[in-house]
Amino acid sequence: MSFESYTDCLLDAFLMHSKPSEVLRRKKEIIEEIAFFHNYVPRTVLYIGFNPAILVDKTKDIYATEISKKVQDYLQHYGIKFNYIHKDKLEQYKKVFDSVVALDEYLTFSADDNEQRIRVSEICNLATEYVITTCRDYKNQDFKDREFSIPALIKNNGSNNIFLEFHEYNATDRNNWQTYNYQISNNQLTVRGPYARRAMFFKQLAKFGHDAGATGFTVHKNLMYKSLIKKNYEHVISIRFDNGS
Repeated sequence: MSFESYTDCLLDAFLMHSKPSEVLRRKKEIIEEIAFFHNYVPRTVLYIGFNPAILVDKTKDIYATEISKKVQDYLQHYGIKFNYIHKDKLEQYKKVFDSVVALDEYLTFSADDNEQRIRVSEICNLATEYVITTCRDYKNQDFKDREFSIPALIKNNGSNNIFLEFHEYNATDRNNWQTYNYQISNNQLTVRGPYARRAMFFKQLAKFGHDAGATGFTVHKNLMYKSLIKKNYEHVISIRFDNGS
């Protein structure tokens, strides 16, 4: 299944949250901190998949891709002015966006190493200034953390909404796995997946980014990202370009 489908679950979780303003504040801080770090305020931004950060983004021109009709309708209802681009059309937008935001471990949603390299190249070719993404530290991952993400519970008006991710690892390649997302709301179960996944390592991402024309790669030590549907922390990474190189 697609990353688009995966981030539908993020919208569900956000709509259930009892403190949405707090969620928006935290996501906004990350985006703003990256802009401050690079001393550049984007005028155009592309979001890949749904993330609540788009709801508080003040960039002049906002674009979005790999989001479902459900997400598009919600953004319009929320009053977000954005331009939707089908992912098959992205190749027409080479070096169009000042920044590209691809959170929630977007680059791990790949079936193999070659597909990952292509994904990195594609998003790097879209950005003139920097790409923002997130990733766990898979090199130092504890074995007991492999099969399940830390479950998330969202309580609202007496209802319990549980999100659980199960990772079924490949028997012959430990870097590959299939992710299943289980959402339990009011005793109703929704299952999403499987999603083909592959571990992305920091040095590997830096190499792929460099091959795609990046001039800088930073794992921001003081910034950590946490999804709404799991409690694992992800490292915030920015890939920098100079003058659209």
